[in-house]
Amino acid sequence: FSSLQVTEEVREHLKTPTFDNWQWEEAEMLVLLQVMYTDLDFLTAFQIEPEALQNFLFEVYCHYNNIPFHNFQHCFCVTQMMYGLIWLTDLRNKLSRVDLLIMLTSALCHDLDHPGYNNVYQINAQTDLALRYNDISPLENHHCAVAFGILAKPECNILKNLSNEQYKLIRGGMIKCILATDMSRHNEILNKFKAMQPVFNFTNKEHKELMKIMVKVSDISNEARPMEVAEPWLDCLLQEFFNQSDTEKLKGLPVTPFMDRDKVSKPSSQTSFIRFVLLPLFTELTKLFPCLEDSDLFYESLPIDISEKCRHRSEASFVATLSSIQGFYFTVTETKVRVCDFCIGYQIKKTKQNKQSFTLVLFRREQIK
Repeated sequence: FSSLQVTEEVREHLKTPTFDNWQWEEAEMLVLLQVMYTDLDFLTAFQIEPEALQNFLFEVYCHYNNIPFHNFQHCFCVTQMMYGLIWLTDLRNKLSRVDLLIMLTSALCHDLDHPGYNNVYQINAQTDLALRYNDISPLENHHCAVAFGILAKPECNILKNLSNEQYKLIRGGMIKCILATDMSRHNEILNKFKAMQPVFNFTNKEHKELMKIMVKVSDISNEARPMEVAEPWLDCLLQEFFNQSDTEKLKGLPVTPFMDRDKVSKPSSQTSFIRFVLLPLFTELTKLFPCLEDSDLFYESLPIDISEKCRHRSEASFVATLSSIQGFYFTVTETKVRVCDFCIGYQIKKTKQNKQSFTLVLFRREQIK
């Protein structure tokens, strides 16, 4: 562990969605993870020994692989977003301490020992993981198994002072949350949450679907962060995707279309994801937590989304005006960003003002001095 001294300023910034992981070394991230468990009062509530927590966090760190995207830094980002959402939405006063422990620890463990190749690859290549878990969420089942393998080590067992009932509750909750990160189940989980959202009750045990949604949101939250934090992560993700499609081609397996380096561009890779996955999920969450509208959360990458409309335009410049999308409202900020090979636009940030529409001006690159 690093000898990092965590200031009050850092502690407070750690609770926000604008936290920049690229400014921290991995040893420092381990200290910051310890701060999260401490500041949520988990050590006292669950009689967690500080040494056991340090051992647990270090073992988690050791079980993330050195791959482009699904690595320890991704684990930290997801856990930090989960931590930030807990504070931002005041879940400390809405859910039990056990629920919060389940959510934070699920985020921490959700991609343990990820090999860098997704479930489709595992199943098509008939890997050991696919055979072991009968093609049913092989990666997510593996992440769970590794997590509880770590907790089975006495020196790492942060749950050892809990009752059998508490342990079963936490284990069951973590398994549900981690299995819910399988994107093939995305629509199923979102639709279930949508159905209960109008009558959502934090005291209703059946409404614990919220925990799955919160972990899912945290898992895919990179695009909700400021551009300078989010963009490097997209490069990492595409590198991992391209590695998989290259391997699929070499082995004669079906090539995953959105991972093919010959067909995918940086803007096009995010268009459908933002429109059909990210926005609907964030929209439902904002209905339950209106406070998110007033936060700095969910910077939107609409310049990427709109790039498909501008890429083949021949005009020197043009203005695109869009109505509000799925309940989110945006306005133009001063920051210029590259939209596509031909145009530069402006970064879009959510705002409470200008609730009917926004205007995004796109200029051809040669016009920008």
